[in-house]
Amino acid sequence: MRLTQDDWQALALTLRLAGVVTGLLLLVCAPLGWWLARTRCRLAGPLEAVLSLPMVLPPTVLGYYLLVLMAPQGGLGRLFTAAGGAPPAFTFTGLVIGSVIYSLPFVLQPVRNSFAALESEALEAAACLRAAPLDRFFTVAVPMAFPGLLTAAILGFAHTLGEFGVVLMLGGSIPGETRVVSIALYDHVEAMNYGAANSLALRLLGLSFLMLLAVNALKPRPGRRGA
Repeated sequence: MRLTQDDWQALALTLRLAGVVTGLLLLVCAPLGWWLARTRCRLAGPLEAVLSLPMVLPPTVLGYYLLVLMAPQGGLGRLFTAAGGAPPAFTFTGLVIGSVIYSLPFVLQPVRNSFAALESEALEAAACLRAAPLDRFFTVAVPMAFPGLLTAAILGFAHTLGEFGVVLMLGGSIPGETRVVSIALYDHVEAMNYGAANSLALRLLGLSFLMLLAVNALKPRPGRRGA
C-alpha cells in the first residue's frame, strides 16, 4: 500500500527531527564524552548517572516531566515567554529538546567509550610538541575516535526515529508540526487501518536494518595473521 501525503509529511518531519537532534547531540556529547573519559573528578560518576536516566526511565514518565517543564507555567515555558517566544510544548522545538534529552545517553556512551579506548601515546606526543589541549582534541582525539563518533551518530539518529512516548507526551499529533512517524503509525492502528500501518512499519523496519548494517560495518574486525 502506498503512503498517503500525510504519511510522507510525517516521515519527512521525522527525518528532519532525527537530523537536527543528531547534530546537536554530537556537539554536546563530543566534548562531554572526552571530559568523562579523562577526568578524575568525583562528580563525573553522579553526573553520568543523571545523564543516563533516560535509558531506564519509562519514556512517558520522562515525557510527562518535560511537558510540565515546557508548559506555559513551567520553568522552561516561562523562559521562552520572557524571551518573546512561545512555550515549546506541542511544537517542533519542544520535540527537539525532548529528543535530545531522551537520546543523549545512547550517543554519549559510545562517544565516551571511543575516547576512553584511545592510546595515550599519540596524545602524549602531541603534548610534547606543545599542542594546546583544544588542538589535541580536534587534531588527534577526534580523528582517532571517528568510527566511534560515527557509530554514535547512527545510533542517535535511529533512536530518534523510533521515539514514541516522549514525542506523544510533548507534541501530540499535530500534522506538519509534531506528528512524526511513530505517532502516525499509532493513529493508523487506532483507526484499524492496518494496511497503512504496515506500509509505515515496513519502511521503518528497512531503515532500521540499514542503520544496523552501517553500525556493524564500522566495528573493528580482527585482522588476519599472516604467515
